[in-house]
Parts: sequence; C-alpha cells; structure tokens
Amino acid sequence: MKKNQDDQALPEKKIRSGCKKTTIGGQALIEGLMMIGPAKKAMAVRKSDGSIAIEEMPITRFTGAASLLFVRGSVRLFRQLVSGTQALLKSAEFAEEAADISAEDTSPADAAVKSADSEKQPGWLDRFLEKHKNLALYLSAILGILFSVGLFILLPNLITSLISQFTGLQTRQNIGGTILINLVEGAIRIALFVGYLALASRMKDIRRVWMYHGAEHKSIACYEDSQELTVDNARQYSRFHPRCGTAFMFIVIIVSIIVFSFVGWWDRWLNLLIRFALVPLVAGIAYEIIRLAGRYDNWLTRAISAPGLWLQRLTTAEPDDSMLEVALVALQAVLPEKQQNDNW
Repeated sequence: MKKNQDDQALPEKKIRSGCKKTTIGGQALIEGLMMIGPAKKAMAVRKSDGSIAIEEMPITRFTGAASLLFVRGSVRLFRQLVSGTQALLKSAEFAEEAADISAEDTSPADAAVKSADSEKQPGWLDRFLEKHKNLALYLSAILGILFSVGLFILLPNLITSLISQFTGLQTRQNIGGTILINLVEGAIRIALFVGYLALASRMKDIRRVWMYHGAEHKSIACYEDSQELTVDNARQYSRFHPRCGTAFMFIVIIVSIIVFSFVGWWDRWLNLLIRFALVPLVAGIAYEIIRLAGRYDNWLTRAISAPGLWLQRLTTAEPDDSMLEVALVALQAVLPEKQQNDNW
C-alpha cells in the first residue's frame, strides 16, 4: 500500500521487539492530552499564550465486580468515557478562554452583541446541569454509549433485517444461513465504522485531535524504548501503536459476529433487543482479547493488532513539535515511581 504524505514526512522507528510494554494510555483532547498511569491521571493543554496547563485528575480504583473477567471491560469502558468527557469539557474551557481573549479585538458593534448575549439568564436546564455536574458527566457518557450502540450495533442489524426480508433469506433454523447473515451484518457494521472515521477525519478540528493522538503514541513509544523523553527523541517514532484503543472497536465488531451467530436470527425487534442486551458481554470479551494481544508478540497477536494499526491511518495524524511537547508533559506527570509498576 502506498504511503500518504504524512507517513513520508518523517522517518519512523519501529518499537524494538522485547522492549517495555506499558499500561499507560491516553486520550486526545482539544489542544491537549489526558494520560492515565497506574497511580496517577493528568491532563495537559496548550493555552492561548503558548504555556502548557497541567492538571492532575482523580484516578478510579477498580475493585469487586470491576475486576472480574469479562465484566471489567464494560465497567472500565464506562468509567473511561466519564473521565474522558470530563477532560474534554475541561480542555474546551481553555479553548473558550482563548476565544474570549481574541474577542477583545472585535469591533464595538460585535462587542455590544457579545455583551448582550452574556447578560442573558441561563435556562433551567443550564442551571440544573451546573448544579449537578457529576450527573451531567454520567448522562453524557450514557448518551455517548447509546449513540455508538445505536449506530454500530443496532442500525447494521436493522439494515440486515431489511436485506433478509427483501431477499427472502430465512435463517432461524439454518446454521449456515445464520452465520452468513451475521457476516453480512458485520460487513455493514465495519463499513459504517470506517465511513464514520473517514468523515470525521475531514473535519479541521477533529484533524487536530488526531494529531494529538499521534503525539500520544510517539511519546509512549519513546518511553517504552527507554529513551530520554524529549521532543527530538519522540519525533522519530511512528504515530501508529499496536496497543491503541482504536483496535478495540474493530475487535468488538469481530466478537459481535461470533456471539450473535450463536444466539440465532429471530424477528426484527427481538434481534435488536438481544443485541442491545449482549453489548456488555461483547465489550467484555473484546477487552480481554485486547489485553492478551498486548501482552504477547506472535503471529496471532500481530494479526489481531493489524486492523487497529490500519485504522490508525484515520484516527492519528503526524503531530508538530508543540503537540509532542504537550504529550511528553502529560506522560511525565503520570509516570510511576517504580518502572515495573506500569508493566502491561
């Protein structure tokens, strides 16, 4: 496959086989990054004046059911969505501050309109969400999950049901047919997912987020290769990383094809209900597969990681040095006191 211009812009250095594998991971934000280590969580954001704001965040300890096999994946995914939403909103506040500063140079007429808008009393919903910030975060995470489930799990099944109806393909008592129609459903799910990422990548603001995602990967690769955490060192590494969360959604799709094939094919609404109910199980299995794939290095784990690496061509972009600097600040803020504490 021919490399794009971004791939050719800088030399890439592959992570050496047998080097450190860290559990430290992150999430790209608006002009910044959140990093999560074994004992610390922090976000770093580039402010409008060029400085980097660093803020430590409370880290969640997973105990009880949250540590059980095939259960912990769903629990941790939800908690990650909550903390990720919180960090994203916080980074947006920094962006708004930058916009407010630039607005000082606007014309008197524009300033008058802005002043009038600022004097408007907030509605009851704004007041409620301001008073119950934690509730708002959980609601945002739940809505995000429902949107993803609806778009990538339920919609493909609905489309496949229509295809089955118009083609006369009846699979309830036919194992081969059930597997076939689940493969069709899975292909539609993959097409929707890849198409969604491709469209998002065309947005300018999302493109900058993808650049910070690339900076996250480069900084972590530099750390795993036991190099000094400097911009010059991090720059030479690839923006693609084998243990990126992008692979998770693709593994979810593959696992869903297998799991849904076992439950058969029923009428349209029952199919939707079954798939909605099985989402936590599918996510839990996918999480355990990702954990295993990250722990070992062989032909099977490389095959599992390959689709995620390919998808990173859509979800990462080559960062500039200022972004690498932010990523390294966030990473250094969560490094454990003992290096072995963050081993994968």
